[in-house]
Amino acid sequence: MDKSPDAFRTISEVAEDLDLPQHVLRFWETRFTQIKPMKRGGGRRYYRPQDVDLIKGIRHMLYEQGYTIKGVQKLLRENGNQFLVALGNGDVHAVEAIAQRKQAEAPMTSAAQPRTLEEEMLVGEPKAKPSRRFFGLGRGEEDGPVQADAGKLSRDNRALLQEALFDLLECKRLLDQVR
Repeated sequence: MDKSPDAFRTISEVAEDLDLPQHVLRFWETRFTQIKPMKRGGGRRYYRPQDVDLIKGIRHMLYEQGYTIKGVQKLLRENGNQFLVALGNGDVHAVEAIAQRKQAEAPMTSAAQPRTLEEEMLVGEPKAKPSRRFFGLGRGEEDGPVQADAGKLSRDNRALLQEALFDLLECKRLLDQVR
C-alpha cells in the first residue's frame, strides 16, 4: 500500500526516493538547519513532505548544478526555502516569481544595480563552473542577437554566445546519459 503524499517518510524511504545514501541525509541535517525531521524515541527520523521537497532542491543544486554546500547555504539564506523547493521541483514560474519579489523588496541605492535571475541563482557560486543562466531563464529585454556588421563582439554578446554553448553542452550531456 502506498503512503499518502502528506504522510511522513522514514529516512530509508527518503533515501530510496531521492537515490541518496542515508548517511548523506544525516550529514545534510548538520549542514542545513532548515531540514528538521521529527525524531521519535530511539532517534528514528520522520521527514515531513516539506522536508523532502527541500532535500530534493538541495540535491538538485549540489549534484546537478554543481554548487558547493556553502553556496546552497547562501542561496537558502538569501532566497528562502521555497526558492530551493521550486528549483528542485523544476517550477520555473515559482522561481521567477520569488526572484522578482525579492528584487522588488530589495532597497535600491544609487550605486546598486538590479540583479538578474541569473545573478540571484548564482549567488552561491557553483564550483568549477562558469556563470550562466539556466537555459535562458531571466533573459532581459535588452539582450539581443549579435550584430552581423560588428567587427568585435560586445561583452553582452560574448556572454550570450557562451551561454548558448553551455546550454548546448548540457543538452549533449543529457542526451549522452539516455543513450
